[in-house]
Amino acid sequence: MNPVLEYLTGMNTLTDEVIAMDFLNTSKSAVRSYAMAVTECATPEIRAVLAEQLEQAMDTHETIMEYMISKGLYHPHQVSEQIELDLKNIQIALSIPS
Repeated sequence: MNPVLEYLTGMNTLTDEVIAMDFLNTSKSAVRSYAMAVTECATPEIRAVLAEQLEQAMDTHETIMEYMISKGLYHPHQVSEQIELDLKNIQIALSIPS
């Protein structure tokens, strides 16, 4: 899409938010998967490797979450603000011509 049209329709911000939220959700999934794998592995060596990967996945999640909070894209501690942001994004998505 043309950058001017992205700006006028709000898609420039929405695009950044969508990418960041997708990355955040993917990192949450990675944390869950590594945590499950750590509890099911057969050897201490594998457990240690997976535990390190789990730690890195949690660090990544924290970094993404802090970025989103700093940009006003995510409000995990203010549910009413997050709902307002979600409703605003819904309205933007609905106003985009198909």
